[in-house]
Amino acid sequence: MFGKKSKIFIAGHNGLVGSSVYNNFKKNYSNVITINKKKLDLTNEKKVMAYFKKNKFDLVVICAAKVGGIYANYTYPTEFILDNLKIQNNLIMASFYNKVKRLIFLGSSCIYPKKTKNPIHETQLLDGKLEETNESYAIAKIAGIKLCEALYRQYDFDTVSIMPTNVYGINDNFDPKNSHVIPCIISKTLRAIKFKKKTLRLLGTGDPLREFIFSEDLAEAIKKISTIPKKKLFNICNNSYPIINVGSGFEIKIRDLAKKISKICNFKGKILFDTKKSRMDGTFRKKLNLSRLKKINWKPKVNLDDGLKKVIYSLALND
Repeated sequence: MFGKKSKIFIAGHNGLVGSSVYNNFKKNYSNVITINKKKLDLTNEKKVMAYFKKNKFDLVVICAAKVGGIYANYTYPTEFILDNLKIQNNLIMASFYNKVKRLIFLGSSCIYPKKTKNPIHETQLLDGKLEETNESYAIAKIAGIKLCEALYRQYDFDTVSIMPTNVYGINDNFDPKNSHVIPCIISKTLRAIKFKKKTLRLLGTGDPLREFIFSEDLAEAIKKISTIPKKKLFNICNNSYPIINVGSGFEIKIRDLAKKISKICNFKGKILFDTKKSRMDGTFRKKLNLSRLKKINWKPKVNLDDGLKKVIYSLALND
């Protein structure tokens, strides 16, 4: 679909997913473009539209978003819904009006109902109530998917929505208050080691199950999906708008994840979970159905143990 010199824009290239996508596409295409958020405010509709009009991109991948873990989502719901709506609406409509050949929109597994059948199929979207701790973020992402779907159906605009499971990687946010579960546990574990603490205290019960994917694997999946013709994607998705789950197929309890991280970090103390803050558990289980992903003959290369080692060792090298 795209030649080596096709003009490709990666929105959100400084983030965890965006940086991996940017690095991946740079290996295969010679005209991959990004822009610093100080030069282009993605929440500014007029500036985004002018930038797209000037550049005339062939492919746009929307990785830009306001993201964070359960604590951040629960504490700042206004920012999570409003900022994400502005960013994605501006990028989606600028892509449409400036005739981008294909738009890839990244959602999240949190778009699916809190209580639903596992593994979760793409068709289970809007089948039930959302998890309240990240409801604002999920609603914004659902709105983005539905806007893409509306343009696809009404105007034949070539868009694809990709729903990744929990993503982790080297260029993550390791702020213990605002990060996702893996970087949060890693940062708290390293801090416990640094200050020679005998206990590691984590929020929640530790019982929920989570599926994870390494950011470089997700980037490879995005690149693969970007090359598949529109008609084939339509067929893969049962003759409907293409929404594709991307995951590893492997899930683990949070308490077992914490043990893995402690072992890699060589933390000898005791892990304690604050069960009084069980609301921080979020959805108990959200393993993704990967039947559509399998139809495009793609699977991840990095298992959880190797991925965690890569992340932790990279932090040690940069410390």
